[in-house]
Amino acid sequence: MSTPASGAAAPRPPAIAPEASGVPPVWHRALFFALAAGALIPGVSPALALGAGAVLGLTLGSPFPARGAKVSKWLLKACVVGLGFGMSLGAVLDVGRAGVLVTAAGIAFALGLGLLLARLLGVDRETGTLISGGTAICGGSAIAALGPAIGARAEAMGVALATVFVLNGVALYLFPAIGHALELSQHQFALWAAIAIHDTSSVVGAASSYGAEALAEATVLKLTRALWIVPLATGAAWLRQRRGAGSGGATVSVPWFIALFALASSVVALFPAGAPAYAVIVAVARQGLVLTLFLIGAGLSRATLRAVGVRPLVQGVLLWLAVAGASLAAILAWT
Repeated sequence: MSTPASGAAAPRPPAIAPEASGVPPVWHRALFFALAAGALIPGVSPALALGAGAVLGLTLGSPFPARGAKVSKWLLKACVVGLGFGMSLGAVLDVGRAGVLVTAAGIAFALGLGLLLARLLGVDRETGTLISGGTAICGGSAIAALGPAIGARAEAMGVALATVFVLNGVALYLFPAIGHALELSQHQFALWAAIAIHDTSSVVGAASSYGAEALAEATVLKLTRALWIVPLATGAAWLRQRRGAGSGGATVSVPWFIALFALASSVVALFPAGAPAYAVIVAVARQGLVLTLFLIGAGLSRATLRAVGVRPLVQGVLLWLAVAGASLAAILAWT
């Protein structure tokens, strides 16, 4: 066998195709960025952006699943803060005070019924608790905070998150259609969306397509609801410790962006002369939320759908229908 001469360059290894190295092909990345850019075009609805993302995720998959999830998480928080420039602090406090009792009653109802359904359906304790907490408060954020507090396995958190994710997508399309069919007022729809839709992103998306007044009120009500993450997760960690399971070093994630939302509303109240600038910020935030929903939709995959077992999905659907139906009936009767 001959050997290369001294000083000759060693033969190069064969080039690895992008698909083989795990790097998405250029056309796949270009399509992703083109659709993302389309979500920033004024007039593109939240439902359309979510649908486009979901089609991409379920067919080709997202070329940037981890980065997309991280960006969507932070972009959602930034946009919610931006929406704070659309309301003065006085209006925020008025809406928050008016929704305190409704929020507390809704959370208690969802938690109690969710845990009962989990037991009746034979859903394991961790998954059933996470689905109940996610439905009661604010979807994925509540699950992410509650999971470590109860020592939940990664598998249980994945199933609960996938269940809530699927229902969020359905709600974004279904709620505005039902609201228009029943001729709900902006106030009524805001109440219903904030109570019965899981994640803040879908609440804001559905309310945005319903009207400006619904968007402003639903955002405040949902953020007020999200504050319950802290006492719920803290209480769950305390109960776990009392039962001898230990705290596991779990920490409770505080939704800091809610304080920034209130700060933005305070700026509006203190400096009303900045109204033209605030209007621009709100417009950018609303379109940013459309992009957020595209990224969330692109994160959906066939693997995610397969991860949702039949029993957890049945629990999530039954609980969601009960919360949505009961809250809608109450709103129609009392508002």
